[in-house]
Amino acid sequence: MIDPRDVIRRPIVTEKSMRGTAMNKYTFEVDRTSPKPVIRDAVARLFRVKVTKVNVITIPGRERRRGQHYFREPAYRKAIVTLAAGDKIDLEKLG
Repeated sequence: MIDPRDVIRRPIVTEKSMRGTAMNKYTFEVDRTSPKPVIRDAVARLFRVKVTKVNVITIPGRERRRGQHYFREPAYRKAIVTLAAGDKIDLEKLG
């Protein structure tokens, strides 16, 4: 069995993602190879909530410049998880 902490890397706490918490939607950075059912199971086991929907987005790495050198940031994957009515995750206790 996969450890949920290997699938869920960290919560993404931005203004836009925090607007989704009013609609029971929480955003997490997840492992790039994990499929939706594994993400659903990891969130349900880690936070003891019922997950109704999982949307996954792959964010490509951006090209950055430091002086005259260019480098590419690594890509990452984020999951927007919708919880059942009445369930919630307290993000302040995580960090």
